[in-house]
Amino acid sequence: MFVSRSMVSEVITIDKDASVFEAQEKMAAKGIRHLPVVDAENVLIGIVTDRDVRSAMPYELLKEKCDPSKREELARMKVEEIMTRNPKTISPMYTIQDALLMIQKERVGAFPVVDDEGKLKGILSVRDLLRAFINVLGIGQPGTLVGIEVEEKVGQLKRIVDAITEENISFGSVLVARTWEEGKRAVFPYLLTNNVARIKKKLTGMGYTLIDPMDWYLDQLPKKS
Repeated sequence: MFVSRSMVSEVITIDKDASVFEAQEKMAAKGIRHLPVVDAENVLIGIVTDRDVRSAMPYELLKEKCDPSKREELARMKVEEIMTRNPKTISPMYTIQDALLMIQKERVGAFPVVDDEGKLKGILSVRDLLRAFINVLGIGQPGTLVGIEVEEKVGQLKRIVDAITEENISFGSVLVARTWEEGKRAVFPYLLTNNVARIKKKLTGMGYTLIDPMDWYLDQLPKKS
């Protein structure tokens, strides 16, 4: 799935000469945390976040207890003064997997989506990515995630899929992940049923080791010293 299918295309933007107060009001009114800053040609020149706005305003002002002179001074502060220039962006032709890796690497909450000319086409946030992956994985439907440890060799996934479909059970998705043990893989089919006792017994009888998905994940976390 491409970013163009997952991004928000009707983006709320702001001008670099707008006041910080205007940015704060737009974010509050629209319930958003990121405001792309564009020029008259809709070319992206920066981005301002709710954190930028909060950092620019003293605590007293946020609580509306700031003296009038300080408020007037802050009213003259422009978005251009607090925005991040040349922010990290993403292409609409990237996949959502690319976007997920970039968000993890860059430690940002959203990417402006721009074309080859730098014009803003949309914005993709962590929330948008989560929604996209929920759709891709089919986990928006009621079901059960089953964990299976398998040997890393050709044909294992087909064998598991065949065993499950023989029981007339539908899939939401299937994920395959590495394990710490050499020559092993963890397979996680999301089954669109809550009645998995029979298929678990069948898989065990086929020689597979069942693993609890949550226990498996916790085992991968760094150990506390």
